[in-house]
Amino acid sequence: MNIRLATPLILTTALTLAIAACTSIDTDDTAAYVVEQSPVPILHPEPEQEKYQKLETRQVKLVREEPVSTFALDVDTGGYSNVRRFLSAGQLPPRDAVRLEELVNYFNYDFADSGNASRPPEGGDFSVHFDLSRAPWDAERALFSIGVKAREIPMDKVPPVNLVFLIDSSGSMAQPNKLPLLQQAYRLLAKQLRAEDSVSIVTYAGSAGLVLEPTPGDQKTRILQAIDRLQAGGSTNGAGGIELAYSVAKQAFKQDGVNRILLATDGDFNVGISDVETLKQRIARGRKSGVQFSALGFGMGNYREEIVEQLTNVGDGSYAYIDTIYEANRVLVEQLSGTLFTVAKDAKVQVEFNPARVQEYRLLGYENRRLNREDFNNDAKDSGDIGAGHSVVALYELTLAGDTPRVDPLRYGGNSTEPQTAIRDELATVKVRYKKPGQEESTLKVWNLAPQVKPLSEAQVDLQFATAVAGFGLLLRAEPLSEFDYDDVAALAQLARGEDFSGDRAEFVRLVKTASALASAQPAVNSVQAD
Repeated sequence: MNIRLATPLILTTALTLAIAACTSIDTDDTAAYVVEQSPVPILHPEPEQEKYQKLETRQVKLVREEPVSTFALDVDTGGYSNVRRFLSAGQLPPRDAVRLEELVNYFNYDFADSGNASRPPEGGDFSVHFDLSRAPWDAERALFSIGVKAREIPMDKVPPVNLVFLIDSSGSMAQPNKLPLLQQAYRLLAKQLRAEDSVSIVTYAGSAGLVLEPTPGDQKTRILQAIDRLQAGGSTNGAGGIELAYSVAKQAFKQDGVNRILLATDGDFNVGISDVETLKQRIARGRKSGVQFSALGFGMGNYREEIVEQLTNVGDGSYAYIDTIYEANRVLVEQLSGTLFTVAKDAKVQVEFNPARVQEYRLLGYENRRLNREDFNNDAKDSGDIGAGHSVVALYELTLAGDTPRVDPLRYGGNSTEPQTAIRDELATVKVRYKKPGQEESTLKVWNLAPQVKPLSEAQVDLQFATAVAGFGLLLRAEPLSEFDYDDVAALAQLARGEDFSGDRAEFVRLVKTASALASAQPAVNSVQAD
């Protein structure tokens, strides 16, 4: 496969932005580690060696045939920074690397201009916000948005943490954007730990090893020295490392605290027990014993995203992709309490659409988070987890009554009956089920909604921006949007930037413009091996 690389101008611009991101972290705790390290160079991805789980495009559903949609909430953000990595290197990403929900949920949303309170109620776990607006890419479609905002918990209010760093130090991790960047990232995290916290370091490269036994978080020098000693070499025995990590986590287990293994890898488990299902079963057993499992992805070339994501899904954890030191600071410093502490466990959503108001629907993204209808009431079914301060958005593309449907109606009317007059005006019933930390019985929340469709310009600003990000993902996946292109995405995102203190939304606009230039300069041929 021939892949055209970026022009020198694009590469120079991308490198400049990367260096700027590395030097923009100005806290006293991080400056010493950022300045003394050379910027991680931008290397070209090698997608022919990378693997992504094949994503099947969400099919349009007829409400009269299938009125109920059920899915697990997802706060993984690795897909966005992985897409950014491709674009910064002058390539359009592979289609299967573009996970719409991970693009949309990368950004922080407060829903401050919504009709609901912008913060969870006193003592509440999260707030939920809804909106209904016209889709910018098709006048015959509407977008129904569900936004969830978890309560903020400052790090000093998080229970004591037992953290086990499980680090892939195999030969494949020797590249500058793998182990060296990982070391920079973990130095940042180590600076945030408290005396009541415990940290351990386990590596796996041929055989597993204990680099740092459980150590109080205030012993910074000892922790940083252990991080600095890490070296890459050997083949990968991921299963052996995971077994040792769980043993160490059990040794330092904190009752009523946070117990979490944090895997850092390029995802290539190529020696020992490499069967994904076997690894998932081991991590599921660990979850039941109170140890959660999260992961950070690094590097390119032999990146195995589908393995990393599947492991965190069963481990009650989240997955992020670290492509720059800026992203490391974002995940491991700015959002540390959310990375470590779960507010809502096994969170899932069920939506029932009213056939009197909705003809068709399609959930954008969440392809690998689908649940069966009966799974919603099954508390034993593992679902998604929401960390402190995290926000989640789900977007349904609807064909409302009176709009032109995509699918021909049934001649004989289907099985649905007309709703009662009292509920004829309702659009949908939305149910959210989740478990509070430490509980095994779920909590149920229900909303019966009757919003009227409005122009997108009148929707919540955060949801206007989320719509722009979703449209960007659809374009990257080469889905036909006849009335919407990259310029439209950039314009909508620019209008909906808001205060943007972090600069993440401004960066998004730049990435959209980069994608537009790449799409114009070359055919979007993005074939990558998919399992």
